[in-house]
Amino acid sequence: MLTLSQFISYFEDSALADNIRENDLLFPLIESVHVVSICLVVGSILVIDLRLLGLASLNRPVGGITKAILPLTWSAFAVAAVSGLLLFVSNATKYLDNGYFVAKVLLICAAGLNMVVFHGISAKDLPRWENEAALPLPARLAGGLSILLWVAVVTCGRWIGFTMQVH
Repeated sequence: MLTLSQFISYFEDSALADNIRENDLLFPLIESVHVVSICLVVGSILVIDLRLLGLASLNRPVGGITKAILPLTWSAFAVAAVSGLLLFVSNATKYLDNGYFVAKVLLICAAGLNMVVFHGISAKDLPRWENEAALPLPARLAGGLSILLWVAVVTCGRWIGFTMQVH
């Protein structure tokens, strides 16, 4: 049975990880794709969250906004996840030792949990209130918490680059 350390080392020692680490263009290219996709994720989520807070698109129903934007959000999230995984395998043990990386992963999980709770509980009666300018408190709280969590994700992601000791 493989330990977690052996499992991580397996990927970090792979030819793919070596290529990403040692190619002068590959890491920056993947990192750029990751940053752009994160911008799309956070930007598209922000549109929905601002509507939940009653600060934007007040004349549009919440369901219409989410229906229009979530395909972009999920597509961008998939690209961010794949590019992030590629960056991770290039120096997995160093990333796992980086507190900002660990915090970023935990914050993404918290943002996902916030979304699940919102859609599973608060949005059950969405048709009743989605056209109102001032939405119910649980919807506003979900939107505000989402913004805070995603800003924290981006902040931690930025600090990863400043604190990684890659040799």
